[in-house]
Amino acid sequence: MAVTSGRTRRPRARGKNLPPAEPADHALGRSRGGWGSKLHLVTDGHGLPLAVVVSPGQAQESRYLEPALNAVRIPARRGRPRQRPDRVAGDKAYSYPHLRHWLEQHHIRAVIPTRSNQPRRALDQNADRRRRVIECAIGWLKEARRLATRYEKLAVHFLGVVKLAMIQKHLALTLSNTP
Repeated sequence: MAVTSGRTRRPRARGKNLPPAEPADHALGRSRGGWGSKLHLVTDGHGLPLAVVVSPGQAQESRYLEPALNAVRIPARRGRPRQRPDRVAGDKAYSYPHLRHWLEQHHIRAVIPTRSNQPRRALDQNADRRRRVIECAIGWLKEARRLATRYEKLAVHFLGVVKLAMIQKHLALTLSNTP
């Protein structure tokens, strides 16, 4: 028992009251710039965020492609939401044979350039140019000060702030009166 201001209370056990979805490392890890997190964002062709996954800074990006794509729900006019996009554009960090095989199994075209140690594959140049849409979406998210400097300790709270910024982006595009 610990004594504070005349009252006794039990010392709080560290890590016991974490939310169920909270990773043990709080999605924090060492990266080039110090401690940080990575956002793995899935957007549509116009840069509208559809899903996001948070990972530690040192984690390999290719490990989070499947969870990010599994979180996508594309609304349909009728019936259940579509879960798979037609194609996925990514950078060379996602150029692994097992990821390409997973995308083929799910009937998703991969628009991913090959790394220098892999055999060359034909790349759709028009689709590859549209990769800048995701870079613009990440740049927009970085403008949110709360996301650029992570103040939340828990990863689930940080993910909530990211989703709040995504909602703000959806509302800004939906309620804008410019085409």
